Amino acid sequence: MFRLDHTVAGMSTLTSAAPSTAALAPRTGTRGDGAPGSAVKAGRRIVSGPLALVFLAEFSALTSFYLLLSVAPRYAAAVGAGSSGAGLVTGVLLLGTVAAELAAPILMRRYTSRVLLAAGALLLGVPALALLAPASLGIMVAVSVVRGFGFGLGTVLSGALAAALLPPERRGEGLGLFGIVATAPGVVALPAGVWLAGRYGIAMVAGLAVASALIPVAVVPWLPGGTDRGDPRAGHAEDTPDGLLAALRQRGQRRLFLIFAASTVAAGVVVSFLPLAAGVSGTVAAAGLLAQALTATISRWWAGRRGDQRGHASLLVPGLAIASLGMLTMVWLAFPAAPATPAAVIVGMCLFGTGFGISQNATFAVMIDRMHTSGPGMASALWNLAYDAGYGAGPAFFGLFAARTGYPAAFALTGVLMLAALPAARREHSAARGQARYGL
Repeated sequence: MFRLDHTVAGMSTLTSAAPSTAALAPRTGTRGDGAPGSAVKAGRRIVSGPLALVFLAEFSALTSFYLLLSVAPRYAAAVGAGSSGAGLVTGVLLLGTVAAELAAPILMRRYTSRVLLAAGALLLGVPALALLAPASLGIMVAVSVVRGFGFGLGTVLSGALAAALLPPERRGEGLGLFGIVATAPGVVALPAGVWLAGRYGIAMVAGLAVASALIPVAVVPWLPGGTDRGDPRAGHAEDTPDGLLAALRQRGQRRLFLIFAASTVAAGVVVSFLPLAAGVSGTVAAAGLLAQALTATISRWWAGRRGDQRGHASLLVPGLAIASLGMLTMVWLAFPAAPATPAAVIVGMCLFGTGFGISQNATFAVMIDRMHTSGPGMASALWNLAYDAGYGAGPAFFGLFAARTGYPAAFALTGVLMLAALPAARREHSAARGQARYGL
């Protein structure tokens, strides 16, 4: 969720190995074991007119997505669906996103990028109109599924277009800039949606989400790709959904997938249930989500620089440990009347955001290093699948558990689940050190 944004490798003639648009830090020829590569030399300017429009399309789609991400579960709980219904709303949203990521390779070989980008924008925006009036849980679930598919499709297309429009000699730097553009909505729109819903109601937030989602439709005529249907014979078998699952069956990639999924489970829980926890006011929840988003962005940028120097695998254990500590801090919610509870929430979210940002960058970089045959593109597809699978499954199961135990115990269990991935992270670090020692 991130994802925060998405792309899939080798989906059309636009790009054969586009890194995930969720990867904030550009990877300029570094290895997962920390061996530095050569820096990209400055060449042509990065941001052309069409690329600026792609940036706008991605920014607006993510703004729409994040405005309702925490608000929709809160609204579901308010209309009587309870914590299980709130978790279901987020879960099916991410299920739709995963479905779009798996379907994108086929769709991009049959339709033009303009058509698919516009379709994604419409699917993301139009269903939110149903939230302008009182809605049942069934309607909210249907809206979330369709919006999730539209979001996944739109971000895949934006990532592919950006990779195609960037000058090759500055592609890593440009994707880093694209990542910053894509992260800003999560920092601003996520807490803003919670605050606006508390002050003006969900209809206000839904209206803004619709307007923001439809902006890409307005810019589509000025984008390239009006006649670029992919050749069905182009690409590789590994660029299909079956190929994606085959890559996941590789032991090293599967371990990294599970390490990152342990973090994204917690991330989905935070955005869905922090506003619902007893003792957390709307203001504190918004501040906590903002703190989490800011610290994740900063730590992810730091982890990229640090990983290039010391090895990205060396950050897997610290990332998990810090994020888990942040979740365990939420046990303080068992004392909602305590004066220190708001401060504990903010500190916990800062810790979680810091660890999550480190894990995002470290897992992605090591996945690229391990993907020998298809490189960054397939690694980013796996990374996004882990992001969305965990982000959707976490709230669904958390809601069921919290209904029986309460939020403090459920947050603590989420932190313990993250700690369970530490042995796998240690093995990855050891494997990377062995590869560096023997020059593999």
